[in-house]
Amino acid sequence: MGAGATVTLGVSLAVPEPYGTLLQERRASFGDAAAHGIPTHITLLPPTEVPASARPAIEAHLAGVALAGRSFRVRLSGTGTFRPLTPVVFVQVAEGVAACTRLQERVRDPEGPLARELHFPYHPHVTVAHGIPEAAMDRAFTQLADFECAWTAGGFALYEQGTDEVWRLRREFPFAPRPGMPPGPARPQGPAPAAASSLDVTLPPAACRPPHQRRTALRPSATL
Repeated sequence: MGAGATVTLGVSLAVPEPYGTLLQERRASFGDAAAHGIPTHITLLPPTEVPASARPAIEAHLAGVALAGRSFRVRLSGTGTFRPLTPVVFVQVAEGVAACTRLQERVRDPEGPLARELHFPYHPHVTVAHGIPEAAMDRAFTQLADFECAWTAGGFALYEQGTDEVWRLRREFPFAPRPGMPPGPARPQGPAPAAASSLDVTLPPAACRPPHQRRTALRPSATL
């Protein structure tokens, strides 16, 4: 790369498997052509163009943020939308909002290499439809309304957008481990599900319920 070259980076919490692939495939099924180029995630830093030469400083900064962080529980539950302001339907973050908010503030530290202002107030979420026809957005909102998933977030990751507009993992940053708990990017709650296709997943009964497996105790809140 030349001296003036730039790269577009993003920082996020990955939604672990099999739930990440499940939601990615559902997003594609609604007609969102960008689905397969965007790993399922909760954004901590939106797409940000930076000098390519700044990457070592950025990675050192993120490593410091991770070292100061601790694992926390994340639960997704139900759907929400930013319409009519923005054409987005998302799965709501029902637990872990405060931890995500603190984490993204540290990533965007005004004294750090990723300092930037946001266009809208931070609202952690998992996008499942963006910029597609209204009928398809409505379908995404309805069909994922009963989705529920929980895991322990053990770190976050740095992604880079290629010239093909595909986002690729560049580096993971695990949080400092708690006593007796090994570090790791994410630990889904409950036993590991049996191997299956992304749209035919056998899920742990306590950890994640996909659409159409009706919940009896936990309902998504209307707002965060």
